[in-house]
Amino acid sequence: MHEMGIIIHLAKTLDKVAEENRVTRIGSVTLSIGEVSGIVTDYFSECWDYFKKKHPLMEESVLKIETIPAVTHCDACGRDYSTIPHGKTCPHCGSGETWLIQGNECIIKQIEAETADPEEQGGD
Repeated sequence: MHEMGIIIHLAKTLDKVAEENRVTRIGSVTLSIGEVSGIVTDYFSECWDYFKKKHPLMEESVLKIETIPAVTHCDACGRDYSTIPHGKTCPHCGSGETWLIQGNECIIKQIEAETADPEEQGGD
């Protein structure tokens, strides 16, 4: 159940961003989540919906999730391949000398928010 822990960490980050930018309400948060990050996106969304009710800044927010495909590189043949169907064994040469290039991330891609009166911020 690490999804709730990630939500709590995310909320702390959003609080910090809100304070720095005079955000009064968050409309949506877009996350880019890797295919092999270990995050169960359906459960993550449920945790978001539960937690946001207890966090006034996020109360009306929508969570948007984009998937980052998992891609692995093979050092033996120098080629990249889709990780999910092949795992750690290169489908091109059969080598196990491979490493994950992408697909393990969890990144805040975008935050849509309302801020305090623009005049208070110097006309921004």
